[in-house]
Amino acid sequence: MPSIALNRQARHNYEILETYETGIVLKGYEVKAIKAGTVNLKGSYVSFRQDGKTKKTVPYLIKAHVGKYKPTGNIETYNAERERKLLLNTKEIDYLLGKTKEVGLTLVPLKLYTKHSFIKLEIGLAKGKKQHDKRETIKRRDLDRRFNALKKRKM
Repeated sequence: MPSIALNRQARHNYEILETYETGIVLKGYEVKAIKAGTVNLKGSYVSFRQDGKTKKTVPYLIKAHVGKYKPTGNIETYNAERERKLLLNTKEIDYLLGKTKEVGLTLVPLKLYTKHSFIKLEIGLAKGKKQHDKRETIKRRDLDRRFNALKKRKM
């Protein structure tokens, strides 16, 4: 599963409680652009909207930037930050919809990767961190790094 794009800011700003693998509905030139690496997940989020055709509540990826694929030429109506439908089971959609209605929980995209010939998106059910939690995480990571360096030196 080679990663194409990571949302590093998400793990810094949120505590990830659960993760889910979703499919994503893309157009052909968007797939090529993503595989070329012109995608950015920073500032994007997952929101539930009603699908126009089926009138069911479906998750959408909002504000994920997928750049143009150069060899396709000029596509006049191309919107790099359009809403993209996510593919989940009905049970998962119902569960996540209920969880996001709870106070303080949200869905955040974590990484975009390929699995066989498909492009998958890993989303996380997340709870926002306070400033002191972020400092504590950084401090703990620094102490672990120092400990591992000392351990290596002694061996």
